[in-house]
Amino acid sequence: MEALRRRVADQVRWPQRSPWIRQATEALPRERFAPRVLWSWDGQRYVAVDQEQDPERWARVVYAGPDEAAITQLANGRPSSSLSCESVVVDMLDVLLLEPHHKVLELGAGTGRNAALLARRASRVVSVECDPLLADQARTRLAEVDADVVVVAGDGDTGWPDEQPYDRVVATYAVERVPWAWVAQSRPGGRVVTPWGRMGLVALTVAADGQSASGWMQGLAMFMSTKSTCPGRSWDQISTQPVQAERRLDRDLAPLHTEGSLRFALRIAPPEVVLSTTAREGRITARAHDGLASWATLTQDPPQAAVLRQAGPRRLADELLAAWTWWEKQGAPHLYDFGMTVTATSQHVWCRDPAAGPYWPPRRRSQASST
Repeated sequence: MEALRRRVADQVRWPQRSPWIRQATEALPRERFAPRVLWSWDGQRYVAVDQEQDPERWARVVYAGPDEAAITQLANGRPSSSLSCESVVVDMLDVLLLEPHHKVLELGAGTGRNAALLARRASRVVSVECDPLLADQARTRLAEVDADVVVVAGDGDTGWPDEQPYDRVVATYAVERVPWAWVAQSRPGGRVVTPWGRMGLVALTVAADGQSASGWMQGLAMFMSTKSTCPGRSWDQISTQPVQAERRLDRDLAPLHTEGSLRFALRIAPPEVVLSTTAREGRITARAHDGLASWATLTQDPPQAAVLRQAGPRRLADELLAAWTWWEKQGAPHLYDFGMTVTATSQHVWCRDPAAGPYWPPRRRSQASST
């Protein structure tokens, strides 16, 4: 176990501005928060890995790598809770800019480890967990490591107003729309850090008047989502309808899989589109669907030309290609050139300039001139 722990720690990019994070993770190793049964993907389904029956394999799941989560719970055959990737945990704690006097609201207690790490730095930590069973388990583990954390069972999207205002708010699950309660329960100048459902990690600073929060994307982060973030229908359900349009493309698809900033730009432009890419044995495949009735694929077997196929009321591939062209004309803006602004009634993403945009969704001239 110790060798696996050191291997993962050596592969993490530790932040210079937050030395406390490495100290905290070493004091609170992952295995102390892992349940006896974990779940591992065997290529077809998730299979149980029991610590008592196979301790070595269990340890390898806990410490699979700095970019690998350990699945701790399934719901309907799909992951519903996990020990997050160590590299993402570190990045989020660093982005939070946590100070010893801060009071923190965490949304999504899960195993309790992230709350325990927060408690090593902050003066007060309140963690909200929607699953009562997970909340009880987190309380037990936190007590075992003497972490002073208040864990409450409830809907994380509504925050926890009993102890507001908070200096920091951090979510361990992805949302499509940042709940206004998180901003409203933060003090002016407070910081809200959350994975965004479209693959970005965003850090928002609450305005002095408390009427908005705005900030830059901090990196890529894929987290489990709230039900409101997930599309209604899956790829397997939507892609059963036959191809309605097909053509060849004079475009290399390799950047779709290798360039994270491009994938981020493609995710924000066409609303409600879920995009995934794979590269296997030289074959590049991109799949997109809108959770309703439209799907598209872009495939390429180099050196052959790429092929576009799509079906449904929306021509998703055409939308994605238009967004790709826009990204190139804008000089291929990096992920860190994008940001987000949230108010009580709206949310929009912008590129490079929060005042001038461009914005997604597009803003009417009257809206832009009034800010």
